[in-house]
Amino acid sequence: MTAKIAVIGAGSWGTALANLLAENGNQVKIYARDAEVVDSINEENYNFKYFSGYKLNKNLKASNDLEACLENVEVIVISVPTSALKTVLNDAGALIDQDTIIVSTAKGIDEKSFKTNSEMIKEFGFQNVVVLSGPTHAEEVMEKLPTAIVSAAESKENAEKVQDLFMSKYFRVYTNPDVKGVELGGALKNVIAVASGICDGLNYGDNTRAALITRALNEMSHFINYHGAKTMTLSGLSGMGDLVVTCTSMHSRNRRFGIEIGKGKTLVEAKNKVKQVVEGVKTAKAIYKWLNSKNRELEMPITKEVYQVLFEDKDPEQAVEELMLRSKKHEMESVVDNSLWNI
Repeated sequence: MTAKIAVIGAGSWGTALANLLAENGNQVKIYARDAEVVDSINEENYNFKYFSGYKLNKNLKASNDLEACLENVEVIVISVPTSALKTVLNDAGALIDQDTIIVSTAKGIDEKSFKTNSEMIKEFGFQNVVVLSGPTHAEEVMEKLPTAIVSAAESKENAEKVQDLFMSKYFRVYTNPDVKGVELGGALKNVIAVASGICDGLNYGDNTRAALITRALNEMSHFINYHGAKTMTLSGLSGMGDLVVTCTSMHSRNRRFGIEIGKGKTLVEAKNKVKQVVEGVKTAKAIYKWLNSKNRELEMPITKEVYQVLFEDKDPEQAVEELMLRSKKHEMESVVDNSLWNI
């Protein structure tokens, strides 16, 4: 199955997805504001800003004319940071047919409204929303290394249509109806990746990273369960899979940012070093504000410490020490019953 598709956003992930879709035989046009990027894609089959070393499929075309990109398309892939999503929807909303399938690829939470990307898209009247999320680095997709991802939607038909469009011999797509769980897992793992990077910047070891990832899963499960999502989703690609790859890979901008923080850089200095959008920073701030807005009892100690390191100048070593010296707990506090101890 092929389709006429528009990809909004010519960053690393948008370019990788657009190239994959073009290689699958789809008619794909990618929207970029930068005229030089448009020219480099159309004239030389390169995105000189992100993938100058990778030849793009010759069927992939670029334009800085948003209306032309969106004309008569069946599917729109939005690949911009969460903070830019509303601007894109304001610019493009009137140009999009309400029945068009919109694929959301960003992993974040809006700081002001605390809404996920799919929720913000639906506020503009679009109901056919599919979330594409999982353990994926754009560089490896461009290299055609085996990759697996999740297509999540309330509509099975829409999830499977997107699955069919993206599936290839190196890009396997699974479907999932738990849109909320997939989105929240993808957003939260960025915060944990920042924490993982901080620990690496402090020269902590494998034990630390393993403990962090495992306890982060517990923290994430409480959070998504509170929001009515399925904790089982965290055992899949958009949860455990994405958490592992983002906390361990140097492709991860969130981890690289955290490493700089652990080495003593300020938030601004670390951002300048990474030179890419670090979603985990805004997500940590959004969750911290949400937790404190109504004195919620939900415990998210890792997220709180990340926020305090980033925004309250807390010493990273002190933050780790406070996590280690928290009050004693059962490992599975929500399910452990004293009767299991045969007391």
